[in-house]
Amino acid sequence: MIDTTTERAGKRVFAGVAAAALALLAPHAIAQEPTTQVASVADWSDHVWSVARSNDETALSDALATLPSADDRFLSDIELFKANREKRELSRAEKIGEVSVKLDEHLAEGGADVALSHALTSAVELQLLMNDDGAFFADERVRTLIDDTEAAAQAAEARGDWLIANELYYRLSTILEEDGSFKEDVDRLTKRLTMIRLYAPERLWQLRNDRRIAEGEDAFPPYNEYGDNYQEKLSGIDELMVRRALQNAAIRYVERASADREGVDMRQMLTSGVTALRTMATTTDLQQSFPGLASEARRADFLASLEAIQSDINTYKNVGALKMTTVIQDLLDANEQTVTISEEAILHEFGNGALEQLDPYSAIIWPDELARFRRSTQGEFIGVGIQIQLDELLNIKVVTPLEGTPAQRAGIRSGDIIKKVDGESAVGFTLDQAVEVITGPANTKVVLTIEREGENADETITKDFTIVRKRIDLPTVKGWEKTGPGDLDWDWFVGEGVGYVRLTGFTEHTTRDFDLAIDQMRRVGLDAIVLDLRFNPGGLLDQAVSISSHFVDRGLVVRTEDADGLPASAPQLAQYVESSKMLTDIPVVVLINEGSASASEIVSGAIQAAAHQGKLQALIVGQRSFGKGSVQNVYPLNGGEAAMKLTTQYYRIDSDRIIHRRPGASEWGIDPDLEVEMLPAQITESLLLRREADVLPLDENGEIIADAERPDPDTLITDGIDLQVQTALVLLESQRNARKITAQREN
Repeated sequence: MIDTTTERAGKRVFAGVAAAALALLAPHAIAQEPTTQVASVADWSDHVWSVARSNDETALSDALATLPSADDRFLSDIELFKANREKRELSRAEKIGEVSVKLDEHLAEGGADVALSHALTSAVELQLLMNDDGAFFADERVRTLIDDTEAAAQAAEARGDWLIANELYYRLSTILEEDGSFKEDVDRLTKRLTMIRLYAPERLWQLRNDRRIAEGEDAFPPYNEYGDNYQEKLSGIDELMVRRALQNAAIRYVERASADREGVDMRQMLTSGVTALRTMATTTDLQQSFPGLASEARRADFLASLEAIQSDINTYKNVGALKMTTVIQDLLDANEQTVTISEEAILHEFGNGALEQLDPYSAIIWPDELARFRRSTQGEFIGVGIQIQLDELLNIKVVTPLEGTPAQRAGIRSGDIIKKVDGESAVGFTLDQAVEVITGPANTKVVLTIEREGENADETITKDFTIVRKRIDLPTVKGWEKTGPGDLDWDWFVGEGVGYVRLTGFTEHTTRDFDLAIDQMRRVGLDAIVLDLRFNPGGLLDQAVSISSHFVDRGLVVRTEDADGLPASAPQLAQYVESSKMLTDIPVVVLINEGSASASEIVSGAIQAAAHQGKLQALIVGQRSFGKGSVQNVYPLNGGEAAMKLTTQYYRIDSDRIIHRRPGASEWGIDPDLEVEMLPAQITESLLLRREADVLPLDENGEIIADAERPDPDTLITDGIDLQVQTALVLLESQRNARKITAQREN
């Protein structure tokens, strides 16, 4: 591997000096005499980390200004860090002013739904920028906007304008997330739209198209029904499947009710299922798929039957499996005698509704969903091996074929437009539709009709590619800058001697690839490491424990317990790894944010606990994690034709509280040692830049297309886009600089 960090360091020297000059920063107390005592440098480095652990970003900047000795490169990095912090605050102030003006403009447009939605969007952004809810809610404009929008959302739902009602409720819920206001409204409208998406997808297309036109944008391409047949998607659903799912939940759910504890019981699940069917019956846009709902009398009879069944449920003191069976049969009979919706649809909506009473992570995995679920948890899928997106004209565009996959070997290129799949037009496809029809069983063929530019700018070539679907592995270990087509072809260094590993998930190969990356860095010279877990949704528990045990050499990593605090029969302990794989000998900064969930919270929490106990030199930097600290077990239904995932336990790391965000909780997740905020625009820009930088456009021979434009990930730091990575780099360089000077003195 070629070490490119020296060239990068030189680039940052220039950028740092330029940024400092432009910001007109005041002189700081940095002397560069080589006679500085070693002890003072070591003390300064320890002081910097101590200040960082106190969660004061401003104090950290001040502490960095007292650096007694360093090389020019590190000095420039400190200057750049200070300049970018100031740049962020100047940008915040400027953006608050801009958004406030936009809010006034939208409010001046009147109480139309679209204007209210725009005003709410500005209000949400203003809330994020201010980072002070007290001041935000004291604004009379905000209070009035909330009241007006609530009334508008209620009116929109009453007239059946589900899309705008959901939009308004969702934005209200975002603003008032802490107290849970409007969550039930969002859930209800989301349920209506989900049903329309399944049973009347063309109607949802029409609603979205109308909304797009209302924004002054061009209409969508015509609706494409290919792969959108709800009867096929509901195939295989039966009553036994639903009954077994509810029985599992009643017995195993972590928050199940018991004689000495409140919780979810069978009565509540049945009630939630009945409510879902009431929502279905009152969603008027489903009438085109279920003509029985178009009859006012038959629909009224069905709703009356639902009320009678609910009243019957309420009369029972203890509702068990026998009563559940009776209720389901009564629902099917009532449907058959009134609106005659397909039995599979009734069971589908009742089952989904019943399990919604639990938590967002417990659900039935229906037969049609099972293959997608398996590939999402196993880090693999069966397909052709392309990344796709919708372009500005809403075409299905190939971002890149993945190295070594059937699509790449067949000759698919970056920029290709997929016009047909197996002879059926792909115009008007959603991304979900495209994925659904392009993927399929292993060793089956799919024909993609591709449109691409010819050698002349005005020439277009259309060509069919017959591709055999294969298993595609999804790599989860990534570095700083892509250097080649292979999964592990990365520049793993974000700075001189400072490694960078980004884990995008935890699948069966995560530890293996992580170890290979560490080996590559060790061979070059690894002095410190950034472990980036931001936007990592989690994955396999054993992989989280395995990664954690590279940093925790002994003791507990994580244990599981039920709602009563009772431990699992086999608590998860740290696994031991080869000494060459341990990373306890170098300083570590772990990056987390609101998108870090589940397994990534276990890793960051375990590292933080070890650091606080003095076992490891590590800091957690970023923002509080998501708070998904629960265990989902997967249970087969009907001999494996379907399944259900069910929350059965909570995680607890080596601390006094669980990770999971339970209803009404004020504490959850992993709190960073040092909170570093990124503005909304910075987050968006960094994600887009990283997405583009991570892709190496390849031709059909797997060769890199040399003249393809790609952004430089270094601009995340030099331009102050990703202040969290930059903070991690400066913190680790403070340790590396101290160790370097100490080693020089000792020699």
